[in-house]
Amino acid sequence: MKVKYEFIFPEGKTREFEVELDRPEIDTGNSGTLPEWTELQHCQCSNCPLDRTKNRYCPVAVDIAPIVNEFRHEHAFQKVTVRVQTEGRTYEKLTGLEEGLRSLLGLIMATSRCPILSELRPMAVHHMPFASSDEFILRTVSLYLLQQYFASRNQQEPDWELKGLVARNQQLQLVNQALWQRIHSICESDSNLKALLSFFSMASSVSFSLESQLQKLRTKLESGTG
Repeated sequence: MKVKYEFIFPEGKTREFEVELDRPEIDTGNSGTLPEWTELQHCQCSNCPLDRTKNRYCPVAVDIAPIVNEFRHEHAFQKVTVRVQTEGRTYEKLTGLEEGLRSLLGLIMATSRCPILSELRPMAVHHMPFASSDEFILRTVSLYLLQQYFASRNQQEPDWELKGLVARNQQLQLVNQALWQRIHSICESDSNLKALLSFFSMASSVSFSLESQLQKLRTKLESGTG
C-alpha cells in the first residue's frame, strides 16, 4: 500500500513523495550517502531499545532524511496546495507548509522500523491527512479501545482505563524530543521543526491532558455538535 503526497507551490513548482507503508529493512549498503545525524548514536533516544553495536543508523531518521533535506530551506508559514492520494480517496487542501509536512512526517514515522513509533502503525494504515487535534484524539482512543476489545475476545485482560495508552504516549514523547534535537542543527529554516513540534503537541495531549481532551469530546458528542 502506498500513499502519495504532492506539494504544489504558488510559483508552480511541485515536490512529490510516495510513502510505502510496508517498507523493507534499511539498506545501508551505500552508507556514504546517509547524513551523520541519522546515525543511532547521534541524539539517541533515552528509551531507545536498539543496540548500537548491531544498528548503526536510527530507522526513523533514515526514513525522514529525504523530507528533512528537501524542505530544510523552506519557511513554515508559506501557503501550498497539498494533495494526498491513498488507495481509497484523494485529499487536497490549501494550507501552510507546516501542516502538510506534519501530516507527511507523521505518516513516515508511524510506518518506520522504530520499535516505539511502530505502535502508531494502525493509525497509518487508516491515514487521515490534516487531522485536527480532536480528530487525532478520537482516532487514537478509538483504535486503542478496539485493540482492547479484541484482547478481551482473546481471553486477555483489556485496559479500559487507557493506562497503557498514556504510558505508550509518554514513551513516544521521549522519541519526539530526541528527533527534534537530531534535525535542529541542520535545518536552516523552520518548516521541518515546526511540523515536528506540531505533531509532538498532538501526541503530548494523549500523555498529559488526555482526560481534559476526552471531556471536550464528551461534551461535543453529548450535545451532538462537531
